Amino acid sequence: MAQCGYRTCSASQTCPLPLENYLETVVEILESLQGIPAEEWNVLTEGNPFVSHQFLDALHTSGCASSRTGWKPCFLVLRRKGRVAGAMILYAKYHSRGEYVFDHAWAEAYAQHGMDYYPKLVSAVPFTPVTGPRLLASDDADRAVLVQAAVQFAQESGVSSLHILFPSTSDVEVVRNAGLMLRESVQFHWLNNGYGTYEQFLESMTRDKRKKIRQDHRKVTDAGVTFRRVAGHAITKDDLEFFHTCYKLTYENHYSHPYLTKAFFTQIQLSMSENLLLIIAEQGGEPIAAALNFIGPDAMYGRYWGTTKFVSGLHFELCYMQAISYCIDASIPVFEGGAQGEHKLSRGLEATPTWSAHWIADVRFEDAIRAFLSQETAHMNEYIEELTERAPFKRVPE
Repeated sequence: MAQCGYRTCSASQTCPLPLENYLETVVEILESLQGIPAEEWNVLTEGNPFVSHQFLDALHTSGCASSRTGWKPCFLVLRRKGRVAGAMILYAKYHSRGEYVFDHAWAEAYAQHGMDYYPKLVSAVPFTPVTGPRLLASDDADRAVLVQAAVQFAQESGVSSLHILFPSTSDVEVVRNAGLMLRESVQFHWLNNGYGTYEQFLESMTRDKRKKIRQDHRKVTDAGVTFRRVAGHAITKDDLEFFHTCYKLTYENHYSHPYLTKAFFTQIQLSMSENLLLIIAEQGGEPIAAALNFIGPDAMYGRYWGTTKFVSGLHFELCYMQAISYCIDASIPVFEGGAQGEHKLSRGLEATPTWSAHWIADVRFEDAIRAFLSQETAHMNEYIEELTERAPFKRVPE
């Protein structure tokens, strides 16, 4: 590939862009991270574990995110004087699975008009609905370059659209200024309001909600269930084997196929163990359920769970309350409990807006989607306000 201006061209093309920055700043399109030193990539990630070189490399080398599974990597890498100065996670997608921002209606509208919605370009961490940096750069100027390069690449590739899913707050402003359409959604996050103990957190809740949490906890403990936390390299081969069994059962119980393989989990346990916390539920000395969490510099993320038997209240206790207790003990500011689920409100998680950004090639569909998003955003804001009113915490006197 011949590098020119702010893009990558095939060697047979005549580059129409000015070449004054030819040796200074270029954007490459890479199908693999293999040529990018992990330390150069990771310095741009703000410590977010899901955009780390190790996490993405594990997705690719394990085959979980690949052309075969409908995730063809085409990462944009901004180089300045030969060094990596920025990057954008980008995939060519031939379906919308594993994204958690639902555009099936858009694809159906294209089909009804005899047009192809796929392939599309998606900037997202595969199978991971977690907000984080998508435009990996140290300043907004380089983030803007990456957005411009992505739109140009989309135009030249002839795809229907470009989608940036779960961008960080800093990325949202950049893509808004670049003219992309924004779509609002909601997740449920727990916020550590300076709680010194887990009991102090419970005391901040209304009597009814606090009582329900304690009743559920009692059901679990009365069933003889205890919990064991293991982190990093303390996670043994048997622990990981049991967790993966539980993870597969979660999908099988929903008549689905798991996205992630045992090879993926084995690789991240070796390459980024410092980010992992596994909480295992045991009964009679035997493991019966497990939840895998990821720890970043300012948040913990509940990601995968499963169980080999039903115990009333176990899911909430293992996936939410045990995680919240750990965050209080470790002074972690935020716990993100995963996508969707109003039921999380009653466990102390709060409605939190999330975003996606969209560029549509066809102006007719762009106009229709822009009008749709305007209405949807108004409804979403009302919904978030309603959820906030239903928060389970005591009212502070005015």
